[in-house]
Amino acid sequence: MSEIVKLKIGDIDQFKNHPYKVQSDESLIQLQESIKTNGLLNPIIVRKKDNGRYEMISGHRRMKALELNGETEIDAYIKELTDDEATIFMVDSNLQREKILPSEKAFAYKMKLDALKHQGKTLSHDGTKSHSVDSIKDTKTQIYRYVRLTHLIPELLKIVDNTYEKNDKHSITMGLLPAVELSYLNKEEQKLVYMGITYEDLTPSHGQAIKIRQLAKDKDLTFDSLEEILCEQKGNQHEQISFNKNNIEKALPSELLKRDKRYIEQYIIKAIESYKKQELERGDAYDLDM
Repeated sequence: MSEIVKLKIGDIDQFKNHPYKVQSDESLIQLQESIKTNGLLNPIIVRKKDNGRYEMISGHRRMKALELNGETEIDAYIKELTDDEATIFMVDSNLQREKILPSEKAFAYKMKLDALKHQGKTLSHDGTKSHSVDSIKDTKTQIYRYVRLTHLIPELLKIVDNTYEKNDKHSITMGLLPAVELSYLNKEEQKLVYMGITYEDLTPSHGQAIKIRQLAKDKDLTFDSLEEILCEQKGNQHEQISFNKNNIEKALPSELLKRDKRYIEQYIIKAIESYKKQELERGDAYDLDM
């Protein structure tokens, strides 16, 4: 590694197609405060570009924290790397982060595998190490599962990320294995699945995703066949009552439809409770022929 140099932040470009997100979250605020108090303990790593500028390899969050602190310069190591070496180094250095979303891993692993392929290298037999600078914790099988996620449409990939972000406990979530099965569907079929998921507020189990994939393979995947699978009772679920969405929306105030699902749900529950109370006060039985 070369000596530490001080570079202007404005002269440093983001890594092309950088797969890791720099979140404006609590950890970034803590990093800001740490740098204010102790300075930048770990210089960033960059490589020089042909146009005289620099490309970030490792340290996107540190540079963002310094920018937020109003700094215009940053300590850096300048490393000589080819395109493929830079990609592998970037992926490996960021895999040490505490929180990595499935989508980030998916595109990072794909970039690394492509770079290794260019170099005529592959992952090792056990999958925990590659012919690169650092090791990957996930097994070879798990790595290829994550890479399959790059074939998902953004809407479905976001549902997988929801499982790990946990910012909203009411968000629809989906595990890795069913997501991998859905990644084999074409884009139009995936859009249909996404419509079904949001309509039913249900995501498929691994077994259900396998059924959906088979239906697509047999050219039998329709909204009705999808709905039938999604509404199957899972082992850890109680039987659910389903309603026609259009009929419900027609009965609701138009302004209410602009609110989120949970608010609408609470509105409907309160309306039913109010109606039930009125019926009991009148001593009337529920009119099922209305």
